[in-house]
Amino acid sequence: MEKNNKRTIRGWVFYDWANSVYNLVVSSSIFPIFYDVVTTNRFKAEYFNLPLEKAKDMDLPEGVNVIVDFFGFKLANSVLMSFVLAASFLLVSVLSPLLSGIADYSGNKKRFLQFFSTLGSIACISLFWFKELPLELGMISVLIASIGFWNSLVFYNAFLPEIADVEYHDKISARGFIMGYVGSMILLILCLVWMQVFHQPAEYCFLFVGIWWIGFSQYTFWILPNNVYGKKPKIGVIWRGFRELKVVYREFKQTRRLKKYLYSFFFFNTGVQTVMLMATIFANKEIAWPEGSGSSGLIIAILLIQIVAAIGAFLMSRLSNKIGNIKTLIVSVCIWLVICTMGMIVKTPIEFYVLASMVGLVMGGVQAMARSTYSKYLPETTDHASYFSFYDVTEKLGIVLGLVFFGVMEMLTGSIRYSVLSVALFFIIGLILLFLVPKEEVEIERELIED
Repeated sequence: MEKNNKRTIRGWVFYDWANSVYNLVVSSSIFPIFYDVVTTNRFKAEYFNLPLEKAKDMDLPEGVNVIVDFFGFKLANSVLMSFVLAASFLLVSVLSPLLSGIADYSGNKKRFLQFFSTLGSIACISLFWFKELPLELGMISVLIASIGFWNSLVFYNAFLPEIADVEYHDKISARGFIMGYVGSMILLILCLVWMQVFHQPAEYCFLFVGIWWIGFSQYTFWILPNNVYGKKPKIGVIWRGFRELKVVYREFKQTRRLKKYLYSFFFFNTGVQTVMLMATIFANKEIAWPEGSGSSGLIIAILLIQIVAAIGAFLMSRLSNKIGNIKTLIVSVCIWLVICTMGMIVKTPIEFYVLASMVGLVMGGVQAMARSTYSKYLPETTDHASYFSFYDVTEKLGIVLGLVFFGVMEMLTGSIRYSVLSVALFFIIGLILLFLVPKEEVEIERELIED
């Protein structure tokens, strides 16, 4: 395959356009609001002992938290969401290393990318029936959609060092995030028009996400090559894939810069992803929206984040050219620390819009820089999926820790604001570790797998 080919790069970037609608519409905006409304109305019906249609228009007494019954456990609805998402990330962290080893040995990264993107898009479509299903079944769709999205990214990210030389990674990674923000913003606006102008149910938005995701992904699948290095797998692909992963792990342990960077990434990305995943639920609970404007006000804030995030990803790509990736990440993490502190005091919509603008400024930039920095630090290898599985496992285990930590802090303190403030701890540790990342990498010698 020809590196730096514009057509191949365009095909790779287009997957961000396709799949980012899940991250915005399902993970960050419409579904969290929809989930909160559905669980709150069910709780009201039980609390007031009234039919659902009558109870949903009543107000709960001040200080009463919405509690759901999940397999016999009584939890706050926001705590349940954080725990289910944490479970999905835990499963991804178990699956991705083994599957990436198989993908590297067989050369079938694209097939795994196709499988998980299809799985995730179908799970999004199934959310159309969330309101009618028992909560336990509905949350299974949430779990599978998350697994499909995040596992597909392991194989997607692994293409970056194969399609372009190192000096282009920052620019291409940022371009992918920008395309994702623009595409997801378009669908979110269409969903907003669908609900606010045509007064149609929110459930249809989850159908739109699934169709958009699987539909636009086809262009990526058509363009990206499979088996770039012409590997010829033999019998026992699973076992040989596992052995391939063991070799890569031994290589990885010998690296110095890559390993230390991954330690810092674990902590600062834990903070980033936890804030992003729980921001909508926080705003829905804690911001004093004018009567009847909560949902639309939240979606406006989320649109604002997307617009600023696209600009932020571009600006941070330019900044990294001036001062380097690590210094750019240090600047981003410092801004995230300010955001966590502000989470304790914001109360009005205007204050939240200011906070949302700050989130947008660093959200896209820190993710684009984190991905391209890891890609730059990889040694010479053909096992890109296996190496990116370590990146992915680090990310997902961090998210598991962050979400569980967030939920437990809310349970202990009784306030989601203290949960947001406590996330600052991850940024502080990540910031310290970023200063310890060395400028140069040590040389490693690859161990060969015997057939």
